[in-house]
Amino acid sequence: MADHAKMFADVGAGAGKTKRISAQGAADARNDIMLYAIVQAESHDAAAKAFEGHPHLGIPEASIEVMELNPLPGM
Repeated sequence: MADHAKMFADVGAGAGKTKRISAQGAADARNDIMLYAIVQAESHDAAAKAFEGHPHLGIPEASIEVMELNPLPGM
């Protein structure tokens, strides 16, 4: 992690209870998200590569998902 510390724009936090909102309203929900962090990288692939071999991957069935953040028009 120390090798990539400068990539972290937001260290994030542990995720809590989930609510899913649909046309039918809000309801309790579940997902596999445990925590999040925002990183800056030259590309989506570069960000993903930085997490290869991460210690958390030693946890059975653990995974890390890397998603691009795109600005929303008008926001």
